Amino acid sequence: MSAARATLAQDTPAHTVDAFHRGRFWLVQPKQAGHRAGMDAMMLAASVPSAFAGRLADFGAGAGAAGLAVLSRCPDAEAVLIERSPEMAAFAATTLAHPGNAHLNDRASVLAADVALSGQARTAAGLADNSFDFVIMNPPFNAAEDRATPDPLRKAAHVMEDGLFDSWIRSAAAVVRPRGGLAVIARPDQLGAILDAISGRFGDAEMLAVHPRPEAAAIRIVVRAILGARGKLSIRPPLMLHAQSGDGPTERTEMINNGLASLFGD
Repeated sequence: MSAARATLAQDTPAHTVDAFHRGRFWLVQPKQAGHRAGMDAMMLAASVPSAFAGRLADFGAGAGAAGLAVLSRCPDAEAVLIERSPEMAAFAATTLAHPGNAHLNDRASVLAADVALSGQARTAAGLADNSFDFVIMNPPFNAAEDRATPDPLRKAAHVMEDGLFDSWIRSAAAVVRPRGGLAVIARPDQLGAILDAISGRFGDAEMLAVHPRPEAAAIRIVVRAILGARGKLSIRPPLMLHAQSGDGPTERTEMINNGLASLFGD
């Protein structure tokens, strides 16, 4: 164990303390229950342009991995980590209080709120209209039959509710400012639902597929769009996590995973 890991990590039976971006920030997250962050969160964070300097909302933030990854790469950005689960919001607050994140916590805050709320209820929960410049979201995108689990915290983090994309993207359209950005990570079969939800709200959409290796089908898609824009969908070159079976991560994957490059090249 490195000296930094020995000093900063305080794992317990209930949680772990994990380094991201090669130790540039740390995440306190549940050890077994709930959702544990990984590559999905890093890819979502990397969808934000490197020069982003506005206020970002991380919908369904969990312990805060994606939002903090944006702050780690974008030194002039601010982030609100929005999470409806009180348990996971508490993990996000503990993450911000961790000494390894002292350089970031003055640019981040946690809001315990349900992003699926609408109208006055959403505003009362702390999500005011036109209050963000960019929204990122990693919603629970597994069908109930795909990943059965007896753990209610993990189920809430992984299993999709009916109409989720529409309700989350509707809220994103309300809270983001004109010409603000949206980025969503999901499974390839959910592209249609995402495009339906952004229609009439966001445009100039870009879709990037993530493949485990060149000969394999995509396992994730990332869709990025701009509020009020009218351009049509464009498909960007894919991300290959590995050059071939048995190889380690590609150089581009490593750069994205460690906050050294953006997903869309900007």
